[in-house]
Amino acid sequence: MRRVLTAAVAAAVAASTLAACSSGGDTGPGTVTTLVTVTRSPSSTAPTSTTTSSKAAAAYTQTSTRVTGTTARASYDVAIPQLAGGNPAVTAEFNQSMRAALQDQIDDDYSGMDFTLRDGYRAGPFHIGSRVVSAELISYWTANPPGTHGDSLLATVTIDADTAKPITLSDAFSDLGTGLRRLSQEAARILPSTVVGDRYERSGITPDEKNFANWTASPEGMQIHFGDYQVGAYADGLVTITVPWSDLSDVLAPGMQDVLSS
Repeated sequence: MRRVLTAAVAAAVAASTLAACSSGGDTGPGTVTTLVTVTRSPSSTAPTSTTTSSKAAAAYTQTSTRVTGTTARASYDVAIPQLAGGNPAVTAEFNQSMRAALQDQIDDDYSGMDFTLRDGYRAGPFHIGSRVVSAELISYWTANPPGTHGDSLLATVTIDADTAKPITLSDAFSDLGTGLRRLSQEAARILPSTVVGDRYERSGITPDEKNFANWTASPEGMQIHFGDYQVGAYADGLVTITVPWSDLSDVLAPGMQDVLSS
């Protein structure tokens, strides 16, 4: 049930749909835009507070908008992270990317099942730095009619505040393969200290881009957000780890640590 979407793809989808979505207003079938990914239950491992690291970053404000509507198979009523103020290009890119993710979620096939999307059990982290804006969206999917339980849907967006462009894993690392191998190694080191302990699922942290596509920036390190069953059981909830920048500095692209840690 886990679906992964990069910020770059989301931004492309958003360009054609932004005009159809007004902040907090109702939208019709196929008219939303946002950046989403799939996960499920609540967890205390992921920070949820807003961080502002400089006076320059203070020009931006964390906000949200509620997107509602129906399609032939979906009913949705989801509050998504949004940005206000600051550089208009950065704000527009972030908001469009978040909107494109939700649209991707709405449009997913789910084996042809009818479904409902609503707010997740908790908010994801929202970081406003002097050179980066990064946030996670968590929503909740249930079949219609409902089954045994639903699934949390997880989405992440990271925008370079200098260039007003999304930052992907390929942008973050000098060599993507090397970066993924380092993330895999660090996940294996950190996960035993989380709720999943030593029983974590090894296949969920192999050095594949899909396993680490859900990430956000923070001053402390790269936060990796794992989806449903990816590294643990359903009862474990959502699991997030923070890989310190000091453990990634030698594999990050030149200058990227300064941007992402701001």
